[in-house]
Amino acid sequence: MRFLSLWHSVDFIYSIAEKGTSENPGPDQLVLQLEICDIINETEEGARNAVKALRKRLFGNRNWTVVLNALTILEICVKNCGHRFHVLVAKKDFVDQLVALSQAKVAAPTAVQEKALGLIQAWADSFRGRLDLDAVCCVYDELRRQGIDFPAQDLDTLAPIYTP
Repeated sequence: MRFLSLWHSVDFIYSIAEKGTSENPGPDQLVLQLEICDIINETEEGARNAVKALRKRLFGNRNWTVVLNALTILEICVKNCGHRFHVLVAKKDFVDQLVALSQAKVAAPTAVQEKALGLIQAWADSFRGRLDLDAVCCVYDELRRQGIDFPAQDLDTLAPIYTP
């Protein structure tokens, strides 16, 4: 039982997230990304701890390669994890932080800005009509009203987001 609590601890998840989002990720990056998904899917604490770890990597530094890698892991987690994780990342405060990555005052590279906006758009499309996930839809709709241009999406290459 001690191993399970260690496996789900925020420190353990943070160490995996740090390796998986490093500036020069190794060949085991996919394994690390899927391990994060496994942890998220195991318990409620796994989802909460993974969001904490990803927040640190996304919003706690200005190494844009790390941020872009963290956005990729976030995308993989949303596509491969369930409702507990979706509820946490669809909250207004989390989505607002993604929006901040796309703002000029942050001076993130275009790739980071487009990835953040693309995630917001994909989540809004997938979560629309789900009241407990509606904050991301409200933020997306507000950004559209403000005239924010979202990146074009290739519908043939989009993987679905699992929303039971």
